[in-house]
Amino acid sequence: MPSLQEAPLAYHHPATENTKVQVPFEPWGRYPLYPATIVPLSWQQDFPAVVDAHNGMPSGALAVGMGRSYGDCCLLRDGHLLVTTGMDRLLSFDPATGLLTCEAGATLDQILRFAVPRGFFLPVTPGTKYVTIGGAIANDIHGKNHHIAGTFGSHVPQFELVRSDGTRMLCSRTENSEFYAATIGGLGLTGVITWAQVKLRKIASRLIDYQGVQFHGIEEFLALTEQFKSVEYTVSWVDCTSTGKNFARGVFMLGEHSTMPDELTESPEPKLVFPFNAPGFALNSFSVSAFNAVFFHKQIKRRVRALQDYEPFFYPLDIMLKWNRLYGKRGLLQFQYALPWESAKEGTTAILHAVADSGLASFLAVLKAFGDVPSPGMMSFPQPGITLALDFPIKPGVSFELFDRLADMTIDYGGKLYPAKDARMSAAHFQAAYPQWRDFARYKDPLLTSSFWERVAT
Repeated sequence: MPSLQEAPLAYHHPATENTKVQVPFEPWGRYPLYPATIVPLSWQQDFPAVVDAHNGMPSGALAVGMGRSYGDCCLLRDGHLLVTTGMDRLLSFDPATGLLTCEAGATLDQILRFAVPRGFFLPVTPGTKYVTIGGAIANDIHGKNHHIAGTFGSHVPQFELVRSDGTRMLCSRTENSEFYAATIGGLGLTGVITWAQVKLRKIASRLIDYQGVQFHGIEEFLALTEQFKSVEYTVSWVDCTSTGKNFARGVFMLGEHSTMPDELTESPEPKLVFPFNAPGFALNSFSVSAFNAVFFHKQIKRRVRALQDYEPFFYPLDIMLKWNRLYGKRGLLQFQYALPWESAKEGTTAILHAVADSGLASFLAVLKAFGDVPSPGMMSFPQPGITLALDFPIKPGVSFELFDRLADMTIDYGGKLYPAKDARMSAAHFQAAYPQWRDFARYKDPLLTSSFWERVAT
């Protein structure tokens, strides 16, 4: 581990033994569900030890964190899932540089609880704070500021990678740089990350200077994207159920950290939990259309401005734990693509028309522009252009067919799908969108694999 300027932070974590435990482990989309042997990791030296203890794990293994990936990139049918959430210690912090060193099982929520009261914030954050640092690196997550800050991996100077043969490597842009590039966005397949450094950014307040602007259609969305390209955080909600004059209407949301000094307190623990699996008929074209109409019109004026706490701005869904139950016991599928600028307008319009015509409604439809900040990751998902993310309840005879059609359209428009969100991508679609996958496979650990990789890399 690199030497840092401050002593390690105090932590408390109960020691646990690494024993085989058969318990359910489901992705956030709750589909698919595969049996697996759960092996908890609690200490940085555990990985090689459990490999030996379980006779080399002939069925394969995969390190997982909070399971917030939607599909099967965090699953391994009949394999060993090495759960890293026991390795959750914050190890050291240098306030002069903002460099935090932590174990890979620490979550963004833990980091925010430590960092915000000290005047620091994450450099990049997705729409949930309940993901681990290891998962953030493995999926090279992105956020509302991709056009300014790039991906999460751009702010990870170094990490330790342990291979199944016990080899330990310090990885950075200059040391073991090939494994550094392969691991960022590498879906946890190159080895187990034990600890990582993250460069935090300074803030003066919990508040976000927020603006919301209504738009009608992709043309207006693109115009707003250009108009506000220098604003740090931008994202849009889009109504994917309406047609005619209301087709592709939405709200363009933008924000900057407030520069007015204010109290920097720790966020309270969420208290709301979605209590049960909603019935399958709860989310239908009528209920979602009604929700979309209410959401669009709740902003009475075309443009509003307000100071908003960072929690609802970055993590509106985290206020309700287990909100994925809203989609019922069958679960949900998320579809997310990235289309290059040359086909972004035409492709996004065509795909939104296909979704509206399908009758399969999504009320969590997120549209934003990706910038041109290059990722250090070999297999990173973002590319300059437009990304659209849609959540759909799984409905037999409808959902899978729609996803296959949307995937075909994405590839036809020169785009790619996001492995972290995927449960349906075919090998042909993956290999067309990620032609570098064969080069990446050279860095894959021979023990580590996933149900996603087994599906797409054949």
